[in-house]
Amino acid sequence: MAMLPLILHWFFIEWYSGKKSSSALFQHATALIECSAAAIITLLVSDPVGVIYIRSCRVKMLSDWYTMLYNPSPDYITTLHCTQEAVYPLYTIVFIYYAFCLVLMMMLRPLLVKKIACGLGKSDRFKSVYAALYFFPMLTLLQAVGGGLLYYAFPYIVLVISLITLAVYMSASEIESFKHLLVQKKRLIVLFSHWLLHAYGIISISRVEKLERDLPLLALVPAPALFYLLTAKFTDPARIHSEGANGH
Repeated sequence: MAMLPLILHWFFIEWYSGKKSSSALFQHATALIECSAAAIITLLVSDPVGVIYIRSCRVKMLSDWYTMLYNPSPDYITTLHCTQEAVYPLYTIVFIYYAFCLVLMMMLRPLLVKKIACGLGKSDRFKSVYAALYFFPMLTLLQAVGGGLLYYAFPYIVLVISLITLAVYMSASEIESFKHLLVQKKRLIVLFSHWLLHAYGIISISRVEKLERDLPLLALVPAPALFYLLTAKFTDPARIHSEGANGH
């Protein structure tokens, strides 16, 4: 849940920055700084205060995340009052982190984007910020309702999201070969960022309990990007339509 805002920030920055904009890379770095600073501040204000780690309750089962459903009181107000967070602070710490992310974004991003995004129109400069104002409430609602499910499924969610955002980015950037990929350093940085997320998902699933068995799985990290580059020229919609019109 801490990485989802960063992934979505990068996605919308790339989506709205435009091909001719030189500010996208700086905005990527700014989003990384915002999320990293928010994570550090969240850890510092959590129990124990002032150190970069948390003291949490052990999660034993899915129902630990939804203690309200197991409260015996029939009164709704009493139920909310008596309910305790059995997985403290794994549930509420996400909301605190999102709050700090939002505050830091509103403090830093508009000022920086206004100065550096000279390649974009006035109406396009803040579209990535506006997008964040939409997806942060969605992520908050997602955590509030499905926090327990996300706790167990997040490695697979990270893998799927990294694949989807990588495919959308490469198709939107019209990357069809290794030559196109190597033209700009920004594209390589975005690609390596997706690879890191993909590697994190694989490590989270395998937990690297047996090094000789699990570490070779990291060789699969560049596989989706390589597959896309090798097959993009055969799946170009324009080429398919033109060949269909010619009867091929």
